[in-house]
Amino acid sequence: MQIEIYREATVFDTLRSEWNALLEHSVSRIPFLRAEYQQAWWRHRGGGEWETAELVVVVARDEAGQVVGVAPLFYTPRNRDGRPALMFIGSVEISDYLDLLVGSDQLNAFCDALLTRLSQADLPAWEVLDLYNLQAVSPTRAALEQAARSRGWQTSESVLEPVPEIQLPGDWETYLGMMEKKERQELKRKLRRATGGDDQISWYVVDATRDLAAEIDAFLRLMVMNEDKARFLKPEMRAQFIETMQAAFAGGWLHLAFLEVAGDKAAAYFSFDFDNRLWVYNSALNPRYAALSAGWILLGYLLQWAIEHRRATFDFMRGGEDYKYRFGAVAGKIYRWQGGERLKAASPADN
Repeated sequence: MQIEIYREATVFDTLRSEWNALLEHSVSRIPFLRAEYQQAWWRHRGGGEWETAELVVVVARDEAGQVVGVAPLFYTPRNRDGRPALMFIGSVEISDYLDLLVGSDQLNAFCDALLTRLSQADLPAWEVLDLYNLQAVSPTRAALEQAARSRGWQTSESVLEPVPEIQLPGDWETYLGMMEKKERQELKRKLRRATGGDDQISWYVVDATRDLAAEIDAFLRLMVMNEDKARFLKPEMRAQFIETMQAAFAGGWLHLAFLEVAGDKAAAYFSFDFDNRLWVYNSALNPRYAALSAGWILLGYLLQWAIEHRRATFDFMRGGEDYKYRFGAVAGKIYRWQGGERLKAASPADN
C-alpha cells in the first residue's frame, strides 16, 4: 500500500473521479464524503468554523496505482479542547456524518498505514487525532482502535448526539401503522386539510426546469425568518450553503422541496437524495403559516415521496428534536473518536 500526502486544495479536483468512485464501495457511503461537498466545506472552512487550518489528505494506492483509501484530514493548532489536532474535513457542526473512504477489505490495512504515516515528522506537530461524527455502525471505529492500541496509543470515544431515522416500509399505509395512534391521526388530519381545504396548498421538488439560483435564494430567505437561523447564516455560512446546494444539484443528489400556499412559500426542506436514503439536512419555515403546520405537512409529503420512490431510509440526522420521534424515528448514535500517544484516557462516562 503506497501512501501519499496532499496539502493543496487542488486535491479535490485532481482526485475527484477516483475519490467519488471509491466512495461508492466505501464502508460509509454518505454525502458529506463526496469530493464536491468536501471541496465546498474546505473552501469556506465549514462556514467559518475554522479560521486556521491546513490540509492533510492521506491517500493510499494499491500496487496497480488504484486509490484504495482516503483520509480527508486537516490540521488545526487548536481543536475544541485547545490542542493541536488532525480532524476530518467537515468537522464539526455542519457535516452530520464523517468517516474514512475505504472498502471493508482494505480498512484494517489502511488504518494501520494511516497511523504509521501520520506519525512521521514531516507533518504538522499534532497531539491528537480527533475524529467527529462517526456513525455507530461504522467499522472504522474498531479498526482505528485496533491500530492505535497496537502502537500503545491512548484512545477515547464518546457519544455526541442522537441521529433519529426511519426505516421505510414499502407503502404509505404501513408507514402510518408504525406511528403512535395520536401522531398518526394528527398527520392524516393535517394532510387532509392540505389536500381538501381552501388554502391552495401545493409542493414541489426543485428540478432542472426551475431556476436553481432563485430557488436557493428563496430557501435562504425563508431560513432567516427564524432568528436563530438568521444568526447562524452569516456571510461565510451563506456562501457555504450556496456552494453545497449547487454541487449537490450538479451531482444529482440535491433534494430541495418547497410547500406553497396560494403561490407563497410557506416551508422548505433541504435534503440529500443519496445512496437510497433521504438525508434531511435543514429546514426553513415562514412563521405566517405556523397555524397551518406547514412544516409538518411538507414532512408528510417528503415521507410519501421517499416511500413512493423506494428509498430505504428517511434520515433526520443529528439532533434529538421531539418532532422527529413523533414521525416514528428511532435514534442511533454518532461518536467522537480520539487517539494519540499523549491523549488523556477516556473515563467510563465517555463511553
